[in-house]
Amino acid sequence: MTDASAWPPLPLAEWEGTHAALHRWLQVVGKLRMAGTPWTNHSWHVTLALTARGLGTGPLPCGSGFHDLEFDFVAHALHLRVSDGRAVSLPLQAGSVADFYARLRAALRSLDLPLEIRPAPCEIPDALPFEDDVAPRPYDGDAAQRYWRILLQAERVLRIFRARFRGKCSPVHFFWGAPDLAVTRFSGRAAPPHPGGVPALPDWVVREAYSHEVSSCGFWAGGGLGYPAFYAYAYPEPEGFAQWPVQPEGAFYSQQMREFILPYDVVRQAPNPDATLLAFLQSTYDAAADLAKWDRAALDFVIPA
Repeated sequence: MTDASAWPPLPLAEWEGTHAALHRWLQVVGKLRMAGTPWTNHSWHVTLALTARGLGTGPLPCGSGFHDLEFDFVAHALHLRVSDGRAVSLPLQAGSVADFYARLRAALRSLDLPLEIRPAPCEIPDALPFEDDVAPRPYDGDAAQRYWRILLQAERVLRIFRARFRGKCSPVHFFWGAPDLAVTRFSGRAAPPHPGGVPALPDWVVREAYSHEVSSCGFWAGGGLGYPAFYAYAYPEPEGFAQWPVQPEGAFYSQQMREFILPYDVVRQAPNPDATLLAFLQSTYDAAADLAKWDRAALDFVIPA
């Protein structure tokens, strides 16, 4: 049996307002990472990383020094730290996106740090620019902390899955656009141009991200589904993908999303959550790789005993 607290419940309806606020706050900080990091293929330079207390940017250059930003979901604060020892912390609290953005701008100025970003969300249809988003928003610290704890467990299992592949593969990283935790495997072959059409994201960014065949999987807290779930998809999607008999029971192919979906609660309530999630990750990869005829002898990796 597993420790139930390791995979806590997180029904989206109970914290949807907090999730929407946090999504936009993460975008502000994610854009600071994007501005301070050289462009990397498939937009890997924009991602945030999980920490022992939340989500952070990692070190970003500023002159001859460095700084970082970290969402701390234990203390419920956003920490800004400079390598010369200066630091500022902002409480995570109910309030508008505009208020969060203004407080962060002031903190950056106090530390002589730049704020050179496009001040509007990506991948959110019809979203207001940060400084114009003045509607009050809640902050449920308990839900935010449970979300982070789930991300940590998901990352741990995704790392196990990632280690079983010797080909080109992304890190396990957090994209603030969706937002989702993801890991992506590549066959090594070029893919047809992606059609684009992602809200508030240039088509060339999407086409570069999907320039080569992929099998991708990850976790998100709800979005269009209405509940937290693990997902897996292939681009381009090979013929017969949707009909593949994936595991475990409870996983299904969403025609709307064009992805395999495993509801988070199936994993959370399983006697062995790790094995349940790994079965989903492996069987959906099998679907993508076998149907598209990837060179699995060269790409798959069996860890020596």
